[in-house]
Amino acid sequence: MGDIQNFGRLLTQTAKLYPNEVGLVWRDTSWTWKELNNRVDAMTAALRGLGVKPDDKILVQSRNNNQMFEICWAVWKAGAVWVPVNFRLTPPELAGLAKTSEAKVFIYDSIFTDHADVVCQKNSTVEHVIAIGDGRTGEYSYDSLVDENMGATPFHAEVSRDDPMWLFFTSGTTGHPKAAILTHGQMSFVLVNHIADLVPGLSREGAALAVAPLSHAAGIHALIYVARGAKTVLMPAERLDVAVAWQLVETHKVDSMFTVPTIVKVMCEDPSVDQYDHSSLKWMIYAGAPMYRQDQKFALEKLGKVLVQYFGLGEVTGNITVLPADMHFIDDDKMRLGTCGYPRTGMEIVIKDSDGKTLDADEQGEICTRGLAVFAGYYKNPQANAACLKEGWFHTGDLGRLDEDGFLYITGRASDMYISGGSNIYPKECEEVLLTHPAVGEVAVLGVPDPKWGETGVAVVMLMDGEMADEAEILGFLNEKLSKYKWPRRVFFWDEIPKSGYGKVPKHLIRKELFARGDLTEDTGA
Repeated sequence: MGDIQNFGRLLTQTAKLYPNEVGLVWRDTSWTWKELNNRVDAMTAALRGLGVKPDDKILVQSRNNNQMFEICWAVWKAGAVWVPVNFRLTPPELAGLAKTSEAKVFIYDSIFTDHADVVCQKNSTVEHVIAIGDGRTGEYSYDSLVDENMGATPFHAEVSRDDPMWLFFTSGTTGHPKAAILTHGQMSFVLVNHIADLVPGLSREGAALAVAPLSHAAGIHALIYVARGAKTVLMPAERLDVAVAWQLVETHKVDSMFTVPTIVKVMCEDPSVDQYDHSSLKWMIYAGAPMYRQDQKFALEKLGKVLVQYFGLGEVTGNITVLPADMHFIDDDKMRLGTCGYPRTGMEIVIKDSDGKTLDADEQGEICTRGLAVFAGYYKNPQANAACLKEGWFHTGDLGRLDEDGFLYITGRASDMYISGGSNIYPKECEEVLLTHPAVGEVAVLGVPDPKWGETGVAVVMLMDGEMADEAEILGFLNEKLSKYKWPRRVFFWDEIPKSGYGKVPKHLIRKELFARGDLTEDTGA
């Protein structure tokens, strides 16, 4: 017998409370909570009819749509484990994740037939394939299964707090994603914590706009709105059309959005921000990477005091820090510049050195955390577990410091740091300065091999539209703003800086591209 509520019951409860109120909007169609729950119960019955048992892994690759919104609830009601992946992955990448997760069922958006073929060819554990759209020979159709099982008796598997419900693939800063095990008990805490710390006061009158894939952090935020009976509005297409997004904010009186800093920047700089009414917005939540101060101030000028920042990782499901809206200020004298907030409710943060010693205030080291939001480890990866779970603390791999009041400041990713001439260099310091240059739109600084210094820094810069600058000007701008040993030695100008599917700027992708373009060579670096 279980010792905790099956997470899937959250949808069941909301459907009973608000059966005829709209729970989801996508394109020209809306679904009430009762309609959504009936479809989910039908898919739960379909999965069980295919032999899905508790702890079976259900791999899902899809763009945002109503099926992607529904399927996790059916998986959880069945007691199985949801394994969503970024729909932008290549077929070989997806096949690797299918193998890692030992998926029994593969549910895919029917435009990704090449992915389905590779997964089935290279993964002997997949027994059933379900297509969202028209299924091919040997495949099931998602909506046909729903129709055939409509009216099925509701089912909620008995679960325990440590039973897995989600394999959350990390974005892979090293290029090799790992599957973090999220459990029913952990996610119950995460849900309550998100509501308390990120969107206090959220009610069933609320509405959220999902501008990011539901496969990762945006999917976690969708759980909040289901629990509160607030509707979710999906973007009509996978690419972000900023004007359409602001139009949906006005039409549905959206009060909440989860984003990353790059999306906040794009949405606030687009002219459409001034063409639609966004006065309903209460919480523009951003995470995934630190937000540069220039972008932060501009967003506050455009949107008012609605920015909510948090720092977290998939392994802690976002629950490390929060900086609420009332702690965001345009005035530098009032703002705690550079902080990502204070510890989340029920969570604890310390800074440790390389020997595991806890450091004092304002000393830099690795950010470590503990509390009920910490995951159950990586799926079948004891080496990675041993590296990050030590003496009761989760080691994030991020570097930072805590001030006297307990506010956290991220100073870089441990893997981003490079050592030049014996000095530790943290690229974020240089990036922050360069972003204040009027011609610089985006920048990434990273360390590359150097025969004299061991490593040296290079900067990749994307200029603002219509602006001009050269290497001498960019480097000269650092004069008296940053110690010279922290300067990059070279500057490259690109039309676009590559990002992961989650809006982050993985340095390993930029490094790879620098070598691919011939800007750098393995033997001489810069």
